[in-house]
Amino acid sequence: MPDPETLKFYADNAAQYVQHASRPAPQLVDFMARLPPGASVLELGTGNGRDAAAMLAAGFAVTPSDASPELAAEARARLGCPVRIMAFHELDDSEAYYGVWANACLLHAPRAELTGDLSLIHRALRPGGLLTASFKAGQGEGRDQFGRYYNYPDRATLQGHLLAAAQWASLDISESDGSGYDNRPTRWLWASARKAAP
Repeated sequence: MPDPETLKFYADNAAQYVQHASRPAPQLVDFMARLPPGASVLELGTGNGRDAAAMLAAGFAVTPSDASPELAAEARARLGCPVRIMAFHELDDSEAYYGVWANACLLHAPRAELTGDLSLIHRALRPGGLLTASFKAGQGEGRDQFGRYYNYPDRATLQGHLLAAAQWASLDISESDGSGYDNRPTRWLWASARKAAP
């Protein structure tokens, strides 16, 4: 279940929040390059719709989603297409997408629920499908100065959740330095996992 305090932050600050981060992460280019042309993609945590816009412009069939109705409304206005209002645990698709893009959103999943959420994502992927997700690295659960909840995994913990969730054909976790809405230096973990093909 989504953290109520985190959802309240996005509800209260949606219009301001969507103004930050105008440029997609470099990892999005790699994600798109590893998918078939025009592939179906589920974006979790679309936020301001920035990454969905880039994928749509590249010709992908994108289903943007967000747990925050307020952020979904902002993204819908930007994209001109429906945005699915959905928390991670509500994902009920089966073998529907070639890709799942989850940039800076699963980091809000309660740590006790992360393995289950990743299992649902695995089920939603078509055989051979690709998940890319990013997390703020850390040593355990906590909140930022805005009151938002984070699961803050280290590399080993994140790998453990992914391996417990499903059997992946390949799994890679890389690290990069960057920032976020808080403008603080942040160590990011990027997980890329491929579902086995038949």
